[in-house]
Amino acid sequence: MQWLLPTLLVLVCPIMMFFMMRGMHGGHQHGTSCHKNNHDQDHLDKFRKENERLIRENQELKNRNL
Repeated sequence: MQWLLPTLLVLVCPIMMFFMMRGMHGGHQHGTSCHKNNHDQDHLDKFRKENERLIRENQELKNRNL
């Protein structure tokens, strides 16, 4: 009988973790995809602007050296 309590604890921990993780991921699926797309678009816009700035700067440096 001494093995019953430790065995139950070993079985309960993974089962509880499964349900907790499932609950965490299930509640945020719809909102995160939309938020992620907006966040990705913001980063993409930022990188495009930075790329355009670097292209202009590079062209200016080439013109100075000619």
